[in-house]
Amino acid sequence: MRSPLEWSLLHGWLPVTICLAAAGGATLLLQAVVHGRVRRGLAAAGIAVALAAGGGWLVDHVWRPFPDPLPVTVLARVAFGLTGIGLAVVAWPRTGRRRVVAVLAAAATVLGAATAVNAFYGQFSTVRAALGVRPENMIGIDDMAPHGVTATGAAADQPLAAVWHRPPELATSGRLLNAAIPGERSGFAARPAWVYLPPAYLAAERAVLPVLILLSGQPGSPRDWIDGGRVDRVMDDFARAHDGLAPLVVMPDALGSLVANPLCLDSRLGNVETYLSEDVPAWVRAHFDVDPSYRHWAVGGYSYGGTCSLQLGVRRPDRYPTLLDISGQREPTLGDRAGTVAAAFGGDAAAFVRVNPLDILAGQRFAGSEALLVSGLDDAEYGPQQRLVRAACERAGMTVRWWELPGGHSWQVWGAGLVAGLPRLAVRMGITAA
Repeated sequence: MRSPLEWSLLHGWLPVTICLAAAGGATLLLQAVVHGRVRRGLAAAGIAVALAAGGGWLVDHVWRPFPDPLPVTVLARVAFGLTGIGLAVVAWPRTGRRRVVAVLAAAATVLGAATAVNAFYGQFSTVRAALGVRPENMIGIDDMAPHGVTATGAAADQPLAAVWHRPPELATSGRLLNAAIPGERSGFAARPAWVYLPPAYLAAERAVLPVLILLSGQPGSPRDWIDGGRVDRVMDDFARAHDGLAPLVVMPDALGSLVANPLCLDSRLGNVETYLSEDVPAWVRAHFDVDPSYRHWAVGGYSYGGTCSLQLGVRRPDRYPTLLDISGQREPTLGDRAGTVAAAFGGDAAAFVRVNPLDILAGQRFAGSEALLVSGLDDAEYGPQQRLVRAACERAGMTVRWWELPGGHSWQVWGAGLVAGLPRLAVRMGITAA
C-alpha cells in the first residue's frame, strides 16, 4: 500500500472526497442558518464575496507581487471557503457538540476551497508536496561518489547514447539533492537549489552528462518543478528508455523569496542574470562531473521561469544556446513597462531596452541557438505573448520548435511542456542522435 504522503491531490478519490466533504459542510451550515438567521447568513456570504474580491483587487493593483491578475475562478473558490467560516460564525450553536460540528463543517469548506484552487494550478500533486515533506528519493551531496571518478563522455562526432554502455548494476531511478549555491560573483541571496541526478550519473562508472537548468514561476520556489512538475519522475521515465541517460537537472532559485520578482536581470532588484549565468554554472562544474561544453547546456522554465529562459538564451547564448520557454512573457515585467523601468533601472528606459529579449532579437542574429516554445491553448494572457516571442526568435535566425498544449496557465501545460520538449532537448544536449 502506498504511503498516505503519496496520495494524489489532483486525481482519484482523495480530492473527490475532500470536495464532497466541503459540499456537505456547506450544506450543514446553510441548514443551520435557515432557521431564523437567513439575513445574517446572506450578510456573511456577501462579506465573504466582498473580502475575496477586495483581496484580489489589493493583490492585483496595490501589492502586485506578480504581474498577471488572479483569475476570477480562483477568487470564487476563495470566497467559498470564506463563506464557510462566515456561516459557522452566524450559526454558532449553544452546545459544545454542535460547535464541534460547526467547526468541522467550516474546516471542510476551507479545505475544499484550497483543494479546488490547487486543482486549478496543479501546484501540489501529492500530500507530500503540499506538506513540504522531504522527497523519498533524496540524498545528501556528501553521499555521492567522489567528484572525478572514471566517467564516460560523448565523443566529438557521436552522442552520448552511442558510446555509453549500460552497467549491469544500474539503478532504476535517479536521486534528488538539496544544496545552497552561493552568489559569489553576483551577491544574489538565493534559496537552496535542487538537483536531479540520473541513474547513469550514479553508476560506478558514471556518464558525463549535460546540464539542464530549470527555473520556477513567480511566486514560486526551486522545489516547484518537483512538487508540481514531478521532474524526477519525468527524467526517470526518459532514463529508463535510454539506458539510464538523462540530463543532470539543476533547479536554482531565480527569485530570492516566494513572492519577490527581481526580473531575472542585473538591476537594482538584484544580479540574477549573473547568478544564473556565472555562479550557478561555476558551482555545478565544481561539484559534478558534467559535460564541459556549454553548447550541450540548456535552460528552461515556466511562466516567470520561461521568460527568464528567454532572457538568458538571448543575453548569454554562450552559456545557454538552447532554451525551453513554457508559458513565458514577451518581456520581464512588474505589471507594466513604466513601473518596471522605474523599479529596476531608476527610470532609464534605454537600460531596459539593452536587456529586453525582443529588442535584442530585433538587432542580433542567433543562428546557433534553438528555442523550444510551449503555450496553453486556453492561456489567453500568455499564449498571444508566446506567439510574439516565436516570431521574434524566427526573425533572429533561431531554430524554433513550437507546441500548443491543452490547458491554461497551469501545471497541466507546464509539466506536459517539459515532456514534449525533452526528446528535442536530448538531441541538442548531445544525449541522443537527431
